[in-house]
Amino acid sequence: MSETVLHQHKWIDVVKYRWVWFGLSLLLIVPGIIAMVYSMINYPTHYPVKVGIDFTGGTISQYSVKKDVPNSEIGNLRTKLINAGVENPVIQVLRTNNTISKAEKLNTATVISVKTAFKSNDKTAEQKIANVITADYPGAELVQVSSIGPSLGKELFVNSLYALGLAFLGIVVYLSFRFQLDYAVIALISLAHDALFVLGFFSILGIFFDVHIDALFITAVLTVVGFSNHDTIVVFDRIRENSRFLAKKATFPEIVNASVNQTLARSINTSLTTLITLGALYLFGGETTKEFVLAMIVGIAIGTYSSIFFASTLLDWWREKQENKKRGAAA
Repeated sequence: MSETVLHQHKWIDVVKYRWVWFGLSLLLIVPGIIAMVYSMINYPTHYPVKVGIDFTGGTISQYSVKKDVPNSEIGNLRTKLINAGVENPVIQVLRTNNTISKAEKLNTATVISVKTAFKSNDKTAEQKIANVITADYPGAELVQVSSIGPSLGKELFVNSLYALGLAFLGIVVYLSFRFQLDYAVIALISLAHDALFVLGFFSILGIFFDVHIDALFITAVLTVVGFSNHDTIVVFDRIRENSRFLAKKATFPEIVNASVNQTLARSINTSLTTLITLGALYLFGGETTKEFVLAMIVGIAIGTYSSIFFASTLLDWWREKQENKKRGAAA
C-alpha cells in the first residue's frame, strides 16, 4: 500500500513550486491590503470596507420605475437630491429579476435605492426624495423603506467581529486536539489568508464600484471559513495518515505531495459543484443577495486554492525549518 501511494500518478508537484504558490498568494492579498489601508484612512467610518446601513445606521428608500435607468443618470439624480436638501445621498440602481417582478406583481424594470444618514428628527427627507424621483421618473412607486439607528449598527459590527474571532479560536482549539499545534497554527494562517483576500476583494469593489457590505457578508465570511477549514482538514488528515506508514520510506515533502494528489480530485469536484450552484444564484437570484453570493464564490475559490497549494506547502516549509534546526543542534 505504501509503495502504491508513493508511486501513483501525480497531477502536480506542489512542493516543488511552493515559492510560486507563496508568491501568488502575495499577489492576491497585497492589493486588497493596500485597498483596506486606503479605506481606513479615507472613509469616515475608518472601516477597511464600505459598510451599509446594517453597520453605520441610516435609511434606505427603494423606488420601482418602469424603465431602465442608465448609470449615466445617477450623478444627475444625486445632484438634484442634494439641491433639494438631501444630505450626502448614496444611490444604487438595481436591475430586477423578471421572475421576481412577476411574482410580486411589479411592473418595473429598475429599482432606485437611495441611502441617507439616519436622522430621527428629519420628517421631510422622504418627501424630498420622493419629489425628485417622481419628477424624473413619472409613475415611480415606493416599494420599501429600511432604517437602522447608528448605535445598533455599531453594535452589530462589533458583534460580527466577535463572531469571527470566536470562529477562529474554536477552529484552533479543535485542530490542536485533532492534530498537532503546528497543524493548527498553519490552518489558522490559511484561514486568515482566505479572509484577508475576501475582505480585500470587497474593499477594492467598494473603492471602484461603490459596493457596500451588510450583515449577510459576515455570514458569507463565516461560511467560507468553515468550508475552507473543512477542505484543509481533509488534506492535513491525509498527510497525517500517510506519515504513519511512510515516515521511514519517504521524506516529508514526498508525503505532502502524495497526500495532496490523493485529495486533489475530491477538493476540486466538491468546490466546482458548489461554485456552479452559487453561479446560478448570482445570475438568476435576487439583487439583495448578490454581494452575499459573490462573497461565497470568491471565498470558496480562494479557500480551495489555499487548502491545496498554500496550507500544505506552508506545512512542508515549516517542517523543513524544524528539521534544519534539529540538524544544527545535533551538529
